[in-house]
Amino acid sequence: MAIAKRSEIRGLYVIVDPQQTRARDPVDVARLALAGGARIIQWRDKTRDKGEQLPQAQAIRDLCRERGALFFVNDHVDLALALSADGAHLGQRDLPLPLVRPWLPAGFLLGVSSNTVDEARRAEREGADYVGVGAVFPTVTKSVARPASPERLRDVIAAVKVPVVAIGGINEGNIDQVIAAGADAVAVISAVCLADDVEGAARRLASRFP
Repeated sequence: MAIAKRSEIRGLYVIVDPQQTRARDPVDVARLALAGGARIIQWRDKTRDKGEQLPQAQAIRDLCRERGALFFVNDHVDLALALSADGAHLGQRDLPLPLVRPWLPAGFLLGVSSNTVDEARRAEREGADYVGVGAVFPTVTKSVARPASPERLRDVIAAVKVPVVAIGGINEGNIDQVIAAGADAVAVISAVCLADDVEGAARRLASRFP
């Protein structure tokens, strides 16, 4: 595993969930997203056992290596380690970052979901390499998502020094608000993975970053 850097948390961050691909092969979806300019791919599978996920996750990891993109795993740090991923993303109800960090190799990046300035500051204090903020806009891909806003996003960006990833309902119609607020990266699911033209959708979103 190459040692990743926080500074690489930038641009289009695509979350690939096999339940959110319109029954298309998630590996093909990831390939098209990368071709369109995604800089980070996160593997997220909340329904299958980890052993079942492994072949597709490995294939997407390999695509990321070929493209020079970062590969993250949602929730499951053990799966991320088994895959030699660049990092993992933890939610507020996952294992606490301070408990996880001692088990991880140098250069392994950890992102943490947040919804408030206090949560983001705590994640930074505990050693998060980036914080996710959302849901910035209403989203249909996570029914329990807590609402945030572009204003909340700005507040978090002003409060922490680590990269900030905006997530939640972001699409071609509102991504400029998020970039203008100062987000280092924008995480999307439906705007790319459910699009008719996955590569084209990724390219249009990626092109909005300066």
